[in-house]
Amino acid sequence: MRLLAGALLCVALMAPAAADDSPAFLASAKDAATQLKLHLDRVAKAGGRPDFSTAPASDLFARVFDFKQLAALPPAAAKDVVWINTWLSIASQAGKSITYFGVSAPVDPVADQAAIIRNLTEYEDQDVAVFDFLIRVAAREVETMYLYMDQLEPEQRTPIREQGFASARVGAEEIVYGSLIMIAQGMKEANARRLSAAINDSRDVWVVDVLPKDRAIILAAVAKAEEAMNDEEARRSLASFAAALATAQAAAR
Repeated sequence: MRLLAGALLCVALMAPAAADDSPAFLASAKDAATQLKLHLDRVAKAGGRPDFSTAPASDLFARVFDFKQLAALPPAAAKDVVWINTWLSIASQAGKSITYFGVSAPVDPVADQAAIIRNLTEYEDQDVAVFDFLIRVAAREVETMYLYMDQLEPEQRTPIREQGFASARVGAEEIVYGSLIMIAQGMKEANARRLSAAINDSRDVWVVDVLPKDRAIILAAVAKAEEAMNDEEARRSLASFAAALATAQAAAR
């Protein structure tokens, strides 16, 4: 995914015209992500495996992926564009530290495949929680980006800002695509329900955000995800999302 690169580019290009009005909880999330990475590194060096059911991993994970804080946020505003991107980047990096546990940088997708697959299998519940969170924060990011761009004067919508906006849009839609691929590869029914619900809950955002050229790709990924699972609730969520995206695709023709 180009999520992190897109988010950072968006911040870099938009920050000069947007004040960083970060909420207090963001510092806690950043500190928790740092502490989680250090904890995972210590466990790896000791030859162990992290246990996310007990402290400190469980507490640090909850502080980074704070769903209660996310749900309590007021409506999106243009002024949030900097800090919401920062939060998305923090969460993305923390998620990667779990996926790549025990893997030395730089990550080699081929040479490190066995370790990555083991992590994805053993920590499926955590990975699903990560993507649930990323989907919802990314949807919020998209809302703030549109609000931010809409309040700019024409001369402020420079090519470089438009580039940052487009890159961040692609990064956000790749979270949805990655989640659908995860579902298609097979997972627990409860986790499939959770990811499908996250995508469907934010479908109005994705209908706007997903680039027209990518809609068919996303719809194909939905079809594969539906084929891979038997849970009816998850199927209904994905069908609702696909219907909304297909309607947008048809209207654009």
